[in-house]
Amino acid sequence: MSETESAPRLPSHRRRFLAGLAIALLLAVGLGLVLLTAARTAERRERSARQAVVTLRALTELVERTEGEPAAAEEGGLGSELANLADLGAAAEETPAEEEGGMGLGGELAALEGGAEEETGDVGERVRLVVSRFAEDHPEVRSIRVVAFEGIRLEASSDPADTGERAAPRRLERDEKPLYDLGQKLRAAVAENRESRDAGGTAIGEEIAVEPLADGGFSLAGPVERGGPNGEVVGMIQMRTAPDPTTAPPAPAWLPALAAWLVPVVLLFLLALALGERRGVLAAVAAVLLVISLGAFARWASGVLETERRESVTALAAHMIEESETAAIIATDLSLPDTRPFDPARWDVDVYRQPHGLVGPGGAVDEGKLGESVRRDAGRMTRSVATVAAAALALLVFVGLGGAARVGRDLVHYRMAYAYTVPALVGMLLLVFFPFFYGIALSFTNANIYNSNQPVTELWVGIDNYVDILSDFSVFRRTADGLVFNYENFYWTLGFNIVWTIANVAIGVTLGLILALILNTKGLALRPIYRVLLILPWAVPNYITALIFQGMFHQQFGAVNQLRQIIGLDAIAWFDHPLTSFIAVLTTNGWLSFSFMMVVSLGALQSIPADLYEAAWVDGASRWQQFTAITLPSLKPALIPAIILSVIWTFNQFNVIFLVSAGQPAGATEILITRAYKLAFEQYRYGYAAAYAVVIFLILLAYGTFQNRATRATEAIGE
Repeated sequence: MSETESAPRLPSHRRRFLAGLAIALLLAVGLGLVLLTAARTAERRERSARQAVVTLRALTELVERTEGEPAAAEEGGLGSELANLADLGAAAEETPAEEEGGMGLGGELAALEGGAEEETGDVGERVRLVVSRFAEDHPEVRSIRVVAFEGIRLEASSDPADTGERAAPRRLERDEKPLYDLGQKLRAAVAENRESRDAGGTAIGEEIAVEPLADGGFSLAGPVERGGPNGEVVGMIQMRTAPDPTTAPPAPAWLPALAAWLVPVVLLFLLALALGERRGVLAAVAAVLLVISLGAFARWASGVLETERRESVTALAAHMIEESETAAIIATDLSLPDTRPFDPARWDVDVYRQPHGLVGPGGAVDEGKLGESVRRDAGRMTRSVATVAAAALALLVFVGLGGAARVGRDLVHYRMAYAYTVPALVGMLLLVFFPFFYGIALSFTNANIYNSNQPVTELWVGIDNYVDILSDFSVFRRTADGLVFNYENFYWTLGFNIVWTIANVAIGVTLGLILALILNTKGLALRPIYRVLLILPWAVPNYITALIFQGMFHQQFGAVNQLRQIIGLDAIAWFDHPLTSFIAVLTTNGWLSFSFMMVVSLGALQSIPADLYEAAWVDGASRWQQFTAITLPSLKPALIPAIILSVIWTFNQFNVIFLVSAGQPAGATEILITRAYKLAFEQYRYGYAAAYAVVIFLILLAYGTFQNRATRATEAIGE
């Protein structure tokens, strides 16, 4: 065999970096195109939803105007009409039998009904006329239902199901209870938000319910108020719309995406012919081409999103003007008593009925707010593409430097071993890796309970959640009364989490090691019994221990305060102050943690050869010198990994914090994991909570890696 034939074939760096750039760009540009298409689709759906809300608000104002101007609407109207009818019905039931010279029951009922018809019939009839006329002028509205809370009545309806015996006006039936419950929910949200705003806060509950339908339309519901925007909520309007054909999902822009992928690949191919096999230069050129291509794609995508946003605002402004003109015509034709001009700017609101403010009363677009919105979208798109670009660079380096080739060779060489491990790998993939990576993907979205039915691509916000978490440094503020701490701030929670972990691990290691040294004493009487008793705190499920300690620290009935009172001390409200609350949870977790460290330390102590201590004693070493020179170094291989595990467990010790202190007072004793839980399952901010979880994972990963490398305690002998 010749020398040329026997020499190993050198890898081609040009082919590797060309393949790496092609694969990285394919994935990055493909994902960018998916995100862009999803963003455009979400923009169109948002436009359709806002137009539907404008239509609902226009109808709501028409219904509210059937009573007359707010100043004259103190009595009568949609709500009082129903109350009057109810009073008349009650009076009719109490009417005595026909007396001599009187009209009798029939005559009095006729007189009462005549009076009721004069006093209350006009408003109800006007409501039904408004609904009927509005439905005729809006073929895209499939159904309208007006519910009055007083009397629990369906006052008006254009729903095809409400005909014949079910025609309005009538009382709601049993199967329509969800409709009434929805109205009560909206009324409660209005009252709650008014109280919050009066106290200087913000809106809490949603005052308009917007639910997307499977066919692309919307189901909307909003409150009806008597006496103006801040009047009493007396009813609700529910409206269903047909899908808007103008908001169909856009076709993906394949040509720009193809150019963003193909041009840098061709350029690298041509440049590689001149650069040869110089790996460093090829890597730099490939990385530059990747960044330039994705930067150009991001700039183009931002321009597309800006055009889409401007088209949405323009279409919304035209829709508002159209609805205003239609409402004015209906009000004039039906001779509604309230003749004030309509203000369509108040109709473009969010679910809290707060105006968006992008369109003025005359249909003019606020360019300042529009520009701010466009810049916000562009920044979000840029951050998303930057995240994708970082992943693409990592993939380029992995393929270009030969990592993919090595993995491929290993898969082929060890194919039999991998074949045996496939079932376990599939189980790990489904039970561990998929939830893990899905949680990471979720952290880049604004997923919450209200948009959980939408795909991840439509909820993508890039690194916004991480920016919100890590950029808020308002841990405290100065007031006239001193420092006021923001217990919900990430850095306060992180700081408390670190103090909590260090204190608990120190207590657990110290007590566990002391007890292990005592139990390792030769000739100790009843040693087996002590071992069993001291391991019980670890054997009992920790949530049971947490509940027991919570009861023990109860202010009125807890054993701790009763003992204090026996010796003449006052009872303490343990969970009303951050320090005492911390003492309570620290005591609980200290009780739970020392047993584990005791078992680990005792096992390591019993493995130390007795000859070492005898030789040290012969050499004149004191007990302290024996402890520092023999015991501690011998404990290191067992104790350091146990400490790492204890740190991770304590850092994520959910049960103790959640069950004992519940974060009291005001979240001061929350740790990161309980904060993430409350964000996810109390505030329903799934994306934000996922970002919290990823931050926790990164903190623990960094700690574990650093601790393991610094101590080298888990390395095998001889490495």
